[in-house]
Amino acid sequence: MPRRKGIPTHLRQQVAERDGHRCSYCRSPELVGVPMVIDHVIPQKAGGTTDINNLALACYRCNEFKGARLNVRDPQTGETVPLFNPCTQEWHRHFAWSDDGLHIIGRTAVGRATVAALHLNNEWLVGARHIWISAGLHPPLE
Repeated sequence: MPRRKGIPTHLRQQVAERDGHRCSYCRSPELVGVPMVIDHVIPQKAGGTTDINNLALACYRCNEFKGARLNVRDPQTGETVPLFNPCTQEWHRHFAWSDDGLHIIGRTAVGRATVAALHLNNEWLVGARHIWISAGLHPPLE
């Protein structure tokens, strides 16, 4: 199998800056040492390209949970819907923060399905958000 080309450093930097140095899905800040990767929003296996319009900054956990999936089930309706696309969709249209800032709430079918599929409220993230809130790093002011 041919090896895929790496993403050039300048493109990685452009994506990180555009995405505010936060995971495009769970909004974890890169500043606190959360390992980030560049996600092909539409996976290369599905025809996605390596250009800024198909790349998003993602924490390692969200990227692993997402994998090559494009569609998942909305836990509320059972319908299959597309995962959130941070390159073409606005985060606040599909998600909101709980009043205490600890949990991401899906506002739409896409949001609910993405929260469930990427485990955006897993125990590790909720614990980390407690710390980030006390340090004034969370929730993001967007």
